[in-house]
Amino acid sequence: MKQMTIGRLSKAAGVKVTTIRYYESIDLMGEPERSTSGQRLYGDEAVQRLSFIRHARDLGFPIDSIRELIKLQHQPGEDCAHVDVIARRQLADVRQKLSQLEALEAELKRMVSACEGGSIATCKVLESLGDHEQCLDSWSAPSKVVQSLS
Repeated sequence: MKQMTIGRLSKAAGVKVTTIRYYESIDLMGEPERSTSGQRLYGDEAVQRLSFIRHARDLGFPIDSIRELIKLQHQPGEDCAHVDVIARRQLADVRQKLSQLEALEAELKRMVSACEGGSIATCKVLESLGDHEQCLDSWSAPSKVVQSLS
């Protein structure tokens, strides 16, 4: 196993150095070995762990779920039912976000189609944005959905 610096690990796993340090600070990454000068040193296992975390984050898994999944990885003989529960919970969350985004899309389409041009004083888009009662649907916190997807 070849040891690598945090910079090489960053390139190998496709994440920023600050991300690696963050994951270390919240105990998602194991404590790295240190050189005699105190420099962090990582092996292949760190690349695999970081790639796992990155892929899980890309799929929208929250940090707590990733932490659970990592713990479960260290119990290879156990039934994977708990992993299934975590994945199904994430799938349900994604479906809920999709539903909210579809409602958001419909409302935006309605607002845009109501726009007849003219002056700002009679702008239907601005009028709708200023009065939530004019919305057709009352979706739950669409701005949080949009923020969580970005």
